[in-house]
Amino acid sequence: MKRTLCLLLLLLFMTLLTACGDEKSETELQDGYYTAQASSFSHGWKEYITILVKGGSIVSVEYNAENASGFIKSWDINYMQTMLHSNGTYPNEYTRYYAGQMQEGQGKSTIDALTGATSSYNSFQKLSAAVLDQARKGDSSIVLISTD
Repeated sequence: MKRTLCLLLLLLFMTLLTACGDEKSETELQDGYYTAQASSFSHGWKEYITILVKGGSIVSVEYNAENASGFIKSWDINYMQTMLHSNGTYPNEYTRYYAGQMQEGQGKSTIDALTGATSSYNSFQKLSAAVLDQARKGDSSIVLISTD
C-alpha cells in the first residue's frame, strides 16, 4: 500500500514538473510579427516599429513614420534634404541606425541617441519598449503608444 501511494505521488510530482517545463519565460520573445505605433501624428508623421521574431530572436526591425496618406518618411527627399542641412542627419539614416542597434542588442541593450534625431530617439525608446512587451506576450495586435 505504501509503495503504491509513493509511486502515485512520484508520478504526480513528475507530471507537475513536466507541465511547468513547457511554459515560456516571461522574458522570452515569442515568434511572430509585432508592431507598436504612435497614437497620433506629430508634425504630419506617425512613427511605428515592426519587428519579426523567429526562434526567440529578433531577425528584422523596421522603424519609420508615415503621413496620413501612408507615404513613408524616409522616402521623402525634400524632407531629407531640409533635415540634413539643419540637423546633420535625416530619416533614412537615423531609422536604420536605431533599428540596427535594436536588432544587434536583441532589445536588451541600451540604444545610443544619434545627434540631430533626439525627438525620434525619444519616440523610438517608447515604441521599442512597447513592441518588445508585445513580443514577450505573443500579442500580435498593433499597440498604440503616446510618444509625446
